[in-house]
Amino acid sequence: MIDKIAHWLTRKPRLVALIAVLLLIPSALGYVATRINYDILSYLPQDLPSSRGEQLLEDPFQMAATSMLVVDGMPAGYTNDLLNAIREVPGVSNAIWVSNLVGIQIPTEMIPSAFREMFFSDSSTLMIIQYDHPGASDETMQAIEDVRSICNEKCFLAGFSVVIKDTRDVMESELPVFVGLAVLLALLAMLATLESTVLPLVFLVSIGMAIVYNFGTNILLGEISFVTKAIAAVLQLGVTMDYSIFLYRRYEEERTRFDDPRDAMAQAVIAAFRSLSGSSLTTIAGFLALCFMQLTLGRNIGIVVAKGVVLGVATVILVLPSLLLIFDKQIGKHVHKTLIPSFDRINSFVLRRRVFFLVLALVLFLPACYSQSHADIYYKLDESLPRDLPSIVSNEKLKDQFDMATSHFVVLRDDIPSADMNVMEEAIKEVPGVTSVLSYHTMLGTGIPGFFVPAEVKDMLQQDGYQLMMINSTYEPATTQVAQQLDALNAILHTYDPDAMITGEGAMYRDLIDTSAVDFKVTNYISIIAIFLIIAWVFKSLSVPVVLVATIELAILINQGISYFTGASTPFIAPTVISCVQLGATVDYAILMTSRFQEELQQGKERMEAIRIAADASDASIVTSALVLFCATLGVSFVSSIDLIGAICIMLARGALISALVSIFLMPAILCVCEPVFHRTSLHWRTPAEKKPEQPAVK
Repeated sequence: MIDKIAHWLTRKPRLVALIAVLLLIPSALGYVATRINYDILSYLPQDLPSSRGEQLLEDPFQMAATSMLVVDGMPAGYTNDLLNAIREVPGVSNAIWVSNLVGIQIPTEMIPSAFREMFFSDSSTLMIIQYDHPGASDETMQAIEDVRSICNEKCFLAGFSVVIKDTRDVMESELPVFVGLAVLLALLAMLATLESTVLPLVFLVSIGMAIVYNFGTNILLGEISFVTKAIAAVLQLGVTMDYSIFLYRRYEEERTRFDDPRDAMAQAVIAAFRSLSGSSLTTIAGFLALCFMQLTLGRNIGIVVAKGVVLGVATVILVLPSLLLIFDKQIGKHVHKTLIPSFDRINSFVLRRRVFFLVLALVLFLPACYSQSHADIYYKLDESLPRDLPSIVSNEKLKDQFDMATSHFVVLRDDIPSADMNVMEEAIKEVPGVTSVLSYHTMLGTGIPGFFVPAEVKDMLQQDGYQLMMINSTYEPATTQVAQQLDALNAILHTYDPDAMITGEGAMYRDLIDTSAVDFKVTNYISIIAIFLIIAWVFKSLSVPVVLVATIELAILINQGISYFTGASTPFIAPTVISCVQLGATVDYAILMTSRFQEELQQGKERMEAIRIAADASDASIVTSALVLFCATLGVSFVSSIDLIGAICIMLARGALISALVSIFLMPAILCVCEPVFHRTSLHWRTPAEKKPEQPAVK
């Protein structure tokens, strides 16, 4: 079948190219229509108490999206007029200030202390704003922008939804820049390592098509995260470039055997299909391991990037041959020398000291494991954002003036007796770090009659048999203090309502920390096992996958451990992504060298000669592949002001180089020393499997 497809593709190159271009139209429409989710906390498992509490905040309380507006040094009349204007903004369901509760005529000192402490601090006052739609929805993002437009410079809008809004704005402004820079740097890497000036451009066109196809088909997923959007394109560019280079190298080989370049290309397509369909499995397996994360962000990244690899291979097999044939003359006309040096001396040096390099690899595991496990990790997402963003400035204002670093939202039954509510609220106020408690019961406790409380205020705090309690804390989310505070609050609440749920940033970050700790171990083990099994199947060996996976794992540990020595703090998702992606993407370096090593052995060469030939033949391809991945991801880390994106990309760039260095300096020595073990634990290691004789055709 593949023979017939290859023959047809090479006979109709312009038609194939036209079809490929036309397919870009629906792909582009799908890309534009795919929603981008900027709320990472929404990927938490939905059965967690914090997630279930968030669902109740959304329905029936319509408080899943809540922000705090600090008005600094403005008269009460201005704040009251602003309150009324904000309540008219489309997408805003409610806005609460003291004028809703006691009016603006009452002097501040006569306002009940519970309200005064919550809504006033020196010359500043606080307003609570609720939205109709979830915090990361397009409607809420627009409402936040509209609220900001009617505020003056003395107003500071804070809250998690506002942080999401600023994150989206930063991403949309920077994405075209760092994708363009990634393409430019990858192009420069290819110009330096490939012999033709035109060839890198053809490769980029082909891979660009695959990226558009990938992002267009994301419409089938409904939405993707902003992390996926930021890294998927550059990862697909860096990882699938190898496949394009492999096809072209094979085409060059076949050109010497065929008079017609179309026949040579058809044979190259057949060889590429058989090779790439197997070698891409390790990369796909590494990415799909992310799908086993409880945090479904991993599934989102894994599916999109694995799909990108599949489409990348398909484009190399189906589209790239036509482009190469169309531009064959231009590719051959514009040639130059590459800048890749010869690695003969390096390989000779490594092989002469092969025992030393093997021992070095074993010794490096100890500091690498220690530093990787002790690298600092942060979970609070706004720590990855520029400190001068309006939302970050406003959050700091809220913390400094109202001592509100975190707001816990508690959903509990509304039929708890008043006496029990009194005891419970007093106990909550005694919990370290709690600054204030707001509930319908605390309102009535200030002496305000129930009939005097406005309906919108009561509806905010009581709905469908539930009541809402807002507990403000001086502790930052994603800290040990907040975790201990949540334990104390849960113990108190569950005494009076065993089904009470705490949600909000603090509770959801706490669940994020617990979930991520499990996810890292699970995905790491799954990726190692999956790639181990694939390599064992490819080489029919028990020992080869141990050596190859262990060598690349050493590169991964070194990469992650560098953060410990530099004192850098990395976002929580980075180690999980790196452990799967770097293993899946760069284990091909080791497979490439090992395959050539086995091939030379099967041709009867001695071990030292075979490994020297394998290393000399593989190093240039490894360098080219690593440089493209390095440049593509490094460009993003330079431009992105969101550290969550920049940190992942700098670790991917660094990981590509480390894997390449390990493959060039350690892998030849390890393969040479371990070769006798491979021979004893592998099928047909030194001698190829005998092919069954072809049956004579029946006449």
